[in-house]
Amino acid sequence: MPDSVSTTLVKTIPAVLWVVFAALVYLTLRRALIPQFQRLSGFKAPGVELTFAERLLDEAVTAEADGQTAAPPASDRRAAVSRLEHALDIMRDGRILWVDDHPSSNASLTSLFTRVGMYVDSATSTTEALQRLASTSYDIVITDMRRATEEPSDKAGITLLTSMADRGIRLPVLMFTANFDPADGVHSGIFAYTRSADNAVQYVIDLMERVKFGAAT
Repeated sequence: MPDSVSTTLVKTIPAVLWVVFAALVYLTLRRALIPQFQRLSGFKAPGVELTFAERLLDEAVTAEADGQTAAPPASDRRAAVSRLEHALDIMRDGRILWVDDHPSSNASLTSLFTRVGMYVDSATSTTEALQRLASTSYDIVITDMRRATEEPSDKAGITLLTSMADRGIRLPVLMFTANFDPADGVHSGIFAYTRSADNAVQYVIDLMERVKFGAAT
């Protein structure tokens, strides 16, 4: 074999090996990353493609109050989906304490928040909630209004807010309940109140933006 050909081969072989190596790495990573990308960006259903955010919200709203509440306006759904799609990084690692004597009724929203990377802890009474708040750091408190295990049972959410203020616990509180009448007065510790899953997601995003961007709550 002529020396010139041998020299050319010697120079070419390393480049070829690098190309082969790069191709192997790409194929290996592609197999691992594509399922994750599909999970986050959307999923296929017969004749329709839903984003990850829309899928989670649909699940939450379908399960909400066993269908006893009216479906939210389409504009609310579009706004919630759009914000959720763009807020995954903001919500990730957020910490929620959810106070409700029937935590299973919030399972769909709890699942949504945990699947976007948030930590959701639960308490079934004001006493348990205060114990958790004393020992664990949270970004947001979500609470219901009525709890049969407490007196007065129809003002348990307000009892929690008052107890938090008495202890100097300054965290934003989202009232997630159908049993709230602002005509009875609005406690200063309430950030917002709703029974809509779409609105709850939007409020949690609002609060996590404040946490992540350092705005006062």
